[in-house]
Amino acid sequence: MKDSKDILSSLLKTTQMGQVGIRSVVKAAEAPQFKKALRDQLDEYNKIEKETYDLAKRRGWVLAELNPVARTMADMASRGKLMYGKNDSKIAAMMVQGNTRGVIKSLKNMHRYHQNDSDVTALSQKLLDCENNNIRQMEGYL
Repeated sequence: MKDSKDILSSLLKTTQMGQVGIRSVVKAAEAPQFKKALRDQLDEYNKIEKETYDLAKRRGWVLAELNPVARTMADMASRGKLMYGKNDSKIAAMMVQGNTRGVIKSLKNMHRYHQNDSDVTALSQKLLDCENNNIRQMEGYL
Protein backbone atom coordinates (compact mmCIF):
# COMPACT_ATOMS: atom_id res chain seq x y z
CA MET A 1 0.00 0.00 0.00
CA LYS A 2 1.29 3.43 -0.91
CA ASP A 3 0.74 6.65 0.98
CA SER A 4 -0.01 10.09 -0.46
CA LYS A 5 3.62 11.14 -0.58
CA ASP A 6 4.61 7.96 -2.45
CA ILE A 7 1.87 8.55 -5.00
CA LEU A 8 2.93 12.16 -5.52
CA SER A 9 6.55 11.10 -6.02
CA SER A 10 5.42 8.58 -8.59
CA LEU A 11 3.30 11.22 -10.34
CA LEU A 12 6.28 13.55 -10.43
CA LYS A 13 8.56 10.90 -11.91
CA THR A 14 5.98 9.98 -14.54
CA THR A 15 5.54 13.59 -15.65
CA GLN A 16 9.29 14.06 -15.74
CA MET A 17 9.73 10.94 -17.85
CA GLY A 18 7.09 12.25 -20.24
CA GLN A 19 8.91 15.57 -20.47
CA VAL A 20 12.22 13.82 -21.22
CA GLY A 21 10.59 11.69 -23.88
CA ILE A 22 8.97 14.60 -25.68
CA ARG A 23 12.05 16.81 -25.50
CA SER A 24 14.09 13.96 -26.98
CA VAL A 25 11.94 13.66 -30.09
CA VAL A 26 10.19 16.97 -30.73
CA LYS A 27 13.01 18.38 -32.88
CA ALA A 28 12.84 15.34 -35.14
CA ALA A 29 9.11 15.75 -35.77
CA GLU A 30 8.34 16.86 -39.30
CA ALA A 31 4.74 18.03 -39.63
CA PRO A 32 4.03 21.35 -37.93
CA GLN A 33 0.74 20.08 -36.46
CA PHE A 34 2.54 17.05 -35.03
CA LYS A 35 5.19 19.27 -33.42
CA LYS A 36 2.39 21.37 -31.96
CA ALA A 37 0.69 18.26 -30.56
CA LEU A 38 3.96 17.23 -28.89
CA ARG A 39 4.51 20.70 -27.46
CA ASP A 40 0.94 20.77 -26.16
CA GLN A 41 1.54 17.45 -24.43
CA LEU A 42 4.76 18.81 -22.94
CA ASP A 43 2.83 21.81 -21.62
CA GLU A 44 0.31 19.48 -19.98
CA TYR A 45 3.09 17.50 -18.30
CA ASN A 46 4.64 20.77 -17.12
CA LYS A 47 1.31 21.84 -15.57
CA ILE A 48 0.82 18.52 -13.79
CA GLU A 49 4.41 18.62 -12.56
CA LYS A 50 3.84 22.12 -11.15
CA GLU A 51 0.60 21.03 -9.46
CA THR A 52 2.45 18.08 -7.93
CA TYR A 53 5.20 20.31 -6.56
CA ASP A 54 2.65 22.83 -5.27
CA LEU A 55 0.67 20.17 -3.44
CA ALA A 56 3.82 18.69 -1.91
CA LYS A 57 5.01 22.15 -0.85
CA ARG A 58 1.71 22.91 0.88
CA ARG A 59 2.19 19.73 2.86
CA GLY A 60 5.86 20.28 3.61
CA TRP A 61 6.96 17.25 1.62
CA VAL A 62 10.07 16.80 -0.49
CA LEU A 63 9.35 14.38 -3.31
CA ALA A 64 11.67 11.89 -4.92
CA GLU A 65 12.41 13.02 -8.48
CA LEU A 66 13.38 11.10 -11.56
CA ASN A 67 16.95 9.90 -11.21
CA PRO A 68 19.38 11.86 -13.45
CA VAL A 69 20.77 8.58 -14.79
CA ALA A 70 17.25 7.48 -15.75
CA ARG A 71 16.74 10.82 -17.51
CA THR A 72 19.94 10.41 -19.49
CA MET A 73 19.24 6.79 -20.37
CA ALA A 74 15.69 7.61 -21.53
CA ASP A 75 16.97 10.48 -23.66
CA MET A 76 19.68 8.30 -25.20
CA ALA A 77 17.22 5.48 -25.88
CA SER A 78 14.80 7.84 -27.63
CA ARG A 79 17.52 9.40 -29.73
CA GLY A 80 18.92 5.97 -30.54
CA LYS A 81 15.56 4.76 -31.84
CA LEU A 82 15.48 7.73 -34.20
CA MET A 83 18.93 7.11 -35.66
CA TYR A 84 17.50 4.76 -38.25
CA GLY A 85 14.72 6.88 -39.60
CA LYS A 86 13.00 9.94 -38.27
CA ASN A 87 9.38 10.13 -39.20
CA ASP A 88 6.29 11.23 -37.40
CA SER A 89 4.77 7.74 -37.38
CA LYS A 90 7.81 6.29 -35.62
CA ILE A 91 7.80 9.11 -33.07
CA ALA A 92 4.06 8.69 -32.52
CA ALA A 93 4.57 4.97 -31.88
CA MET A 94 7.28 5.78 -29.34
CA MET A 95 4.96 8.26 -27.64
CA VAL A 96 2.11 5.72 -27.50
CA GLN A 97 4.48 3.19 -25.92
CA GLY A 98 5.67 5.70 -23.32
CA ASN A 99 2.16 6.85 -22.49
CA THR A 100 1.00 3.26 -22.20
CA ARG A 101 3.73 2.64 -19.61
CA GLY A 102 2.49 5.77 -17.82
CA VAL A 103 -1.10 4.50 -17.84
CA ILE A 104 -0.03 1.16 -16.43
CA LYS A 105 2.01 2.83 -13.69
CA SER A 106 -0.84 5.20 -12.85
CA LEU A 107 -3.40 2.41 -12.64
CA LYS A 108 -1.15 0.29 -10.44
CA ASN A 109 -0.62 3.26 -8.13
CA MET A 110 -4.34 3.96 -7.93
CA HIS A 111 -5.03 0.32 -7.05
CA ARG A 112 -2.38 0.36 -4.32
CA TYR A 113 -3.57 3.64 -2.85
CA HIS A 114 -6.30 3.37 -0.25
CA GLN A 115 -6.26 6.74 1.46
CA ASN A 116 -8.99 9.33 1.26
CA ASP A 117 -6.92 12.22 0.00
CA SER A 118 -9.05 13.93 -2.61
CA ASP A 119 -6.23 16.19 -3.82
CA VAL A 120 -3.87 13.29 -4.52
CA THR A 121 -6.65 11.20 -6.06
CA ALA A 122 -7.70 14.07 -8.34
CA LEU A 123 -4.14 14.70 -9.47
CA SER A 124 -3.63 10.97 -10.10
CA GLN A 125 -6.78 10.92 -12.23
CA LYS A 126 -5.65 14.04 -14.08
CA LEU A 127 -2.37 12.36 -15.04
CA LEU A 128 -4.18 9.17 -16.09
CA ASP A 129 -6.57 11.20 -18.26
CA CYS A 130 -3.61 13.08 -19.74
CA GLU A 131 -1.82 9.85 -20.66
CA ASN A 132 -4.98 8.38 -22.23
CA ASN A 133 -5.62 11.58 -24.19
CA ASN A 134 -2.02 11.58 -25.40
CA ILE A 135 -2.41 8.04 -26.72
CA ARG A 136 -5.61 8.93 -28.58
CA GLN A 137 -3.96 12.02 -30.03
CA MET A 138 -0.92 10.08 -31.27
CA GLU A 139 -3.04 7.37 -32.92
CA GLY A 140 -3.74 9.75 -35.79
CA TYR A 141 -0.04 9.98 -36.60
CA LEU A 142 0.74 6.26 -36.67
